[in-house]
Amino acid sequence: MAQVCSDAPRSGGKTLNTNENAFGLLRDSSGSIPYPDELRARLAADGYLYLKDFFPREDVLKVREGILDRLRKQDLILPSSDPLDAHANPERRTVFMPELAANNLALERLIYGPRVMAFYDELLDGPALHYDFTWFRPIGPGPGTAPHCDLVYMGRGTRQVFTMWVPYGDVSLNLGGLMVLEESHRKTELLRNYLSRDVDSYCENRPDAEKAQTSDSLLWDGKLAKDPVNLRTKLGGRWLTADFQAGDMVTFSMTLVHASLDNQTDQIRLSSDSRYQLATEAVDDRWVGRQPAGHSRAGKRGRIC
Repeated sequence: MAQVCSDAPRSGGKTLNTNENAFGLLRDSSGSIPYPDELRARLAADGYLYLKDFFPREDVLKVREGILDRLRKQDLILPSSDPLDAHANPERRTVFMPELAANNLALERLIYGPRVMAFYDELLDGPALHYDFTWFRPIGPGPGTAPHCDLVYMGRGTRQVFTMWVPYGDVSLNLGGLMVLEESHRKTELLRNYLSRDVDSYCENRPDAEKAQTSDSLLWDGKLAKDPVNLRTKLGGRWLTADFQAGDMVTFSMTLVHASLDNQTDQIRLSSDSRYQLATEAVDDRWVGRQPAGHSRAGKRGRIC
């Protein structure tokens, strides 16, 4: 069968099957931006919207330059290389650094500015709000994010929350961008037990309750599976991704299974996740306010098991 790529993309250390029935490209919906009804229909059908050139490329690269300047000052980029190339310091791997979003006006203007909020107002057919916590990831060489759904991390309010994934630079398959499992948002009944869980929930009536209550980290990592190859075989569909460019974005629902490709280069891949919902619906209070609780002990919730 025909292959989408020739470079043997990997995820979680596993080489993905790139046959056309197992691997493919995201559908570009950027031409539908002027037509909200069409976008809503595509979001319902696919579980995601891939919007090429949504942002001005120069605005994205400005954010990239500022982030890489911070990484350079922390000795996370090789001093002998051009910082804008983001060649990683091989002695210090980076994965998740939400602090890179703090006091970052260029980033805030990009992902929470009028253009983005107007887009979600139209998409959600009402006034939208964004979470105050920004997930920022400078992903160094190595394995990508394991398959999961966002609901288990932020499901205490409405389920109608949408993630916006933005790459800060061009992201080839080898650099390791986002991938989504085709039509997995339609498998909620099959994934019911998984989707009913909460990474910050613990059993009050068990011996380790006090330890869980005072934890400042995840009580469960939220992974749906470690092996994306076996998961695709079980759930069906194809892993979908793209050669992303600076200016692209992908938005998707909380029940869409997604992961990322491994970074098989010597560079750092920069991306952010931000979240949006209708302002009139219930909000998960772990992610809003001046200092969101997140997965700290303040975000833990006990229940009787």
